[in-house]
Amino acid sequence: MIFEYIKAILLGIIEGVTEWLPVSSTGHIILFDELFPLTVGADVHPDFPSEFMSMFEVVIQLGAIMAVVVLFWDKLWPFSTKKTAIERKSVWQTWFKVCVASIPAAAVGIVLDKIIEKITGKDIDGWLYNGTTVALMLIIYGVLFIVIEQFNKKRTPNIHNIQQISYKYAFLMGIFQMLAIIPGTSRSGATILGAMLIGFSRTCGAEFSFFMGIPAMVGGSLVKALGFIEFVGGENSLGASLNVPADAYVILALATVIAFAVSMISIKFLMNFVKKHSFAAFGIYRIVLGAIVLIYFSLR
Repeated sequence: MIFEYIKAILLGIIEGVTEWLPVSSTGHIILFDELFPLTVGADVHPDFPSEFMSMFEVVIQLGAIMAVVVLFWDKLWPFSTKKTAIERKSVWQTWFKVCVASIPAAAVGIVLDKIIEKITGKDIDGWLYNGTTVALMLIIYGVLFIVIEQFNKKRTPNIHNIQQISYKYAFLMGIFQMLAIIPGTSRSGATILGAMLIGFSRTCGAEFSFFMGIPAMVGGSLVKALGFIEFVGGENSLGASLNVPADAYVILALATVIAFAVSMISIKFLMNFVKKHSFAAFGIYRIVLGAIVLIYFSLR
């Protein structure tokens, strides 16, 4: 079981690093899971490891998102007595914009997902969560990062802070976030690309992308957790409730804490990086990783 704990630590590190950098946490996790799959609960039910992993990779995002809350607490907490009435109003407006930006992904990720599952028997992940899709999205968005960075060299950003973001632009950002439902896209990658196209500065785009991640990740974690609860509660091939091993809880908690700690470092790194550098380097990295993933799954 010690190896399962080591895998959990490594997955927490991968999540903490790749969730905020525009390189696709899903792409990295799916590759790691192919090489070193979690096997906890295999003796409970044959499908337990895969069901647990499906929930695990989403729920550990709660650790990552808590890093955003801690680092940007002053910009996100509207009830501080140290703030003026105008400042508190500004924070509420930020949250309203985040809510507007969350509508497209919620509509597709929850409503459409359930409709597709009811009609076809498989949800969106069931249709799209595979190595080929992840590899192609890594490569496509890698190319887009390089192209858009070249395009933006001739443009000057006109939105430098969240207060300048209109509700229309917030909704457009939500549409870009919706694209990240396709595995391998990268939620931060899609939203930062969208921000750059709209005219955000890199710093403003990255910051608003972080804030948009709060409801997206909390909502996604809740959906996956409920699905796992249904599985262990009797919605499985045995038709009976399953006893979740204590090790599964420890592994989940360990990876979540690690994801939080590493995310604190990753977010600070990215915010400093974008002030002086373009995202082209991430584009190159995505293309190389995508090629590796594509080769791996074609030869597997």
